[in-house]
Amino acid sequence: MKQTLTFSTFADAFRSHGRSDQFSYYALKSLFNYFEELENDTGKVLELDVIAICCEYSEEFPEDIADSYGLDIEGLGDDDARDVVVVYLETRTSIVDANCSGQIVYRTSF
Repeated sequence: MKQTLTFSTFADAFRSHGRSDQFSYYALKSLFNYFEELENDTGKVLELDVIAICCEYSEEFPEDIADSYGLDIEGLGDDDARDVVVVYLETRTSIVDANCSGQIVYRTSF
């Protein structure tokens, strides 16, 4: 049995799993759109697994990502630092949204 999700039911699933603080509203919207597009592109129906999404995706500022992965962005302006982080992530994983209220939403499992 399959159920079509709206963004509202997608966001409600995070709340009902106690994960309402895991992602911002904008990041949730980006993830919802990303998964819908992925379904359309692949023709595969995805199953909503809130815990798996919380484990596999993250929303972080570029500076925090750079620190986590040892990227040297010292002395770079904000835009250049963001570019370095985006290029690093693009070569290793999937970026869901590179401009989500100043943060980047990306798949953390490389």
